[in-house]
Amino acid sequence: MTSANPLLACSGLPRFSAIQPDHVQAAVDAVLADYRTRIDAMLASEAPRDFASVLGLGEALEDRLNRVWAPVSHLHGVADSEALRKAYAAAQERIVEFSSELGQNRALYAAVEAVAHQADAAALPPAARALIDHELRDFRLAGVALQEPARTRFRQISSELARLATEFEEAVLDATDAWSELLQDEAQLAGIPASGRAVLRAYAQERGLDGWLVTLKQPSVQAVLTHADDRALRERVYTAYHTRASDQGPNAGEFDNSARIERILALRHEAAQLLGFRNAAEESLATKMATSPETVLAFLRDLAARARPLAQRELDELRAWARDTLALPELQAWDVAWASEKLREARYALREEELKPYFALDAVLEGLFAITRRVFGVSLRERTDVDRWHPDVRYFELVDADGAVFAGAYFDLYARSGKRGGAWMDVCINRFRHDGTLQQPVAFLTCNFAPPTRAAADGADAAAQATDIVQPALLTHDDVVTLFHEFGHGLHHLLTEVDLPGVGGINGVEWDAVELPSQFMENFAWRREALDLFARHWRSGERLGDDLFARMQAARHFHAGLFLVRQLEFGLFDFLLHHDYEPARGARALPLLAAVRAEVAVLPVPAWQRFPHAFTHIFAGGYGAGYYSYLWAEVLSADAFARFEDSGVFDAATGAAFRREILAVGATRPARDSFIAFRGRAPTPDALLRSYGLGA
Repeated sequence: MTSANPLLACSGLPRFSAIQPDHVQAAVDAVLADYRTRIDAMLASEAPRDFASVLGLGEALEDRLNRVWAPVSHLHGVADSEALRKAYAAAQERIVEFSSELGQNRALYAAVEAVAHQADAAALPPAARALIDHELRDFRLAGVALQEPARTRFRQISSELARLATEFEEAVLDATDAWSELLQDEAQLAGIPASGRAVLRAYAQERGLDGWLVTLKQPSVQAVLTHADDRALRERVYTAYHTRASDQGPNAGEFDNSARIERILALRHEAAQLLGFRNAAEESLATKMATSPETVLAFLRDLAARARPLAQRELDELRAWARDTLALPELQAWDVAWASEKLREARYALREEELKPYFALDAVLEGLFAITRRVFGVSLRERTDVDRWHPDVRYFELVDADGAVFAGAYFDLYARSGKRGGAWMDVCINRFRHDGTLQQPVAFLTCNFAPPTRAAADGADAAAQATDIVQPALLTHDDVVTLFHEFGHGLHHLLTEVDLPGVGGINGVEWDAVELPSQFMENFAWRREALDLFARHWRSGERLGDDLFARMQAARHFHAGLFLVRQLEFGLFDFLLHHDYEPARGARALPLLAAVRAEVAVLPVPAWQRFPHAFTHIFAGGYGAGYYSYLWAEVLSADAFARFEDSGVFDAATGAAFRREILAVGATRPARDSFIAFRGRAPTPDALLRSYGLGA
């Protein structure tokens, strides 16, 4: 098994088509056994401790483990199966146990300390010094100083938390896939544009059904809640979507995450207190820019005080307009997106469907790559000979200005069954210089866009039907922004110039700063200069006209207040959930959410809504007590892009500075220092407030 195990290949790209669930445990066991043996041998050696023998060895062993685990973890998210789930869970448990054991290895901690205290430690390169600091911090956060029985208890908590996070995410995926509704009366589709109907038709055809299949995949939910005139249909979709994995809704209790939420929060709180922190929120800030819980709460509440009055005015206006124009005497939660779209259309003469033909996915990718070439001097070139996990996946090499290939990225962009919802970037391979060779970084870029469809699938386009034209994947402008966002994360990983994986790319970057490059890239999706590179009608090739662009810009801040208070609701709920936890009372997630909504939100939601039960970001995605990071980093990204606005959106010198001072340096210095190196000063919120139309 070991010799033929594709996960144990030490070089090249993963052979995804060859990976089977029964390869997982064997590969993980082999790598962990070697890891343990080599660490033990190093610690038993009487040779002097130096960076290469201690931290260099650790980087090599950790990279070897990542080469095995990254493909498995990725397949678990994009090609789920029952067999893979079982293999993943068993292997993850062993990895977590090993990592906990390693993090509490006092002899290894002493070896790293010895390197830190060497006479020539100050002469080490910045990346090496940063790695030492991060390692010592992470040992402390892993409980290296704990005495029994706290040491063992901390390891038990770590293992259980990893298992619960996996179960939470799988419950959301199962709940998403469990609900659907077949529509066979075309009248129920009134208001849904042709592109949305085609998506629903395709979902039905995948299952061999006639009609249109509404699912809880994002393209379907968006099509119905934004466009469907059938209010009862909107209510059913809203109900099913916002009660996923809970004790409410059409699948009540079947995938319920209620107990997992309680247990996760209890364990996080216990672990934080074992380490000497008051709560899990305080512990989370040990690896973030924000210096205290009070700083985070003041930041969120200051934004809320600015945004809430605007959001209330927007909601009052929407209610009045819905009452007077749409005959909706009472605006319900499932009416908001639909009524908002109607108001936007009326006010700005702008329909989402009017924009979509200008955002064919292939053209958007071409434009994104053209922007990357102009701003950062980097080209992307597709390779078709790369092994993939699905036929829709594409692979691109990154080529620097000198013509050398230095990185690669997989793009998996369409929604499908067995694939986790949302959008994300993850590490496939880290940049690593070892034994005289340089391992090139590779990223996973994942989205869930509506796939290509036949233009006349529902008979709406007679001309297309006559010629049997295949309609490409057409993106909403929000989809374009999402793609640019994830690609920004990818650039952060791929353009690193740090040769130590532990502090290269996104690794080790403060969690509330890691969104800076991603949110920075979003700005290009709004600029005329950038849109001219890709926004053209998929049929005629006509570019996005000035009038349509002007209407799009005019609508940019439409309901910005409502959007912002929703993000503040998420961030404040998450942080207070971890900050105010009391073991005697339990999590009290729903009462806390109600209190947060009373403080910052303006839009009432049904009492049965169960948003926390599918909040994978904080319960399964690493954002626990850190969801505020999106808004925190947005201060940085808006301020950073303001320099481009001053010097020119495609100014090569400014792009080179951003690449050099932000993207290239990883975690070799604090993110604040990197920002100041690029901007010439500390960040200010002025640009962020302008971006939401709130003024300086």
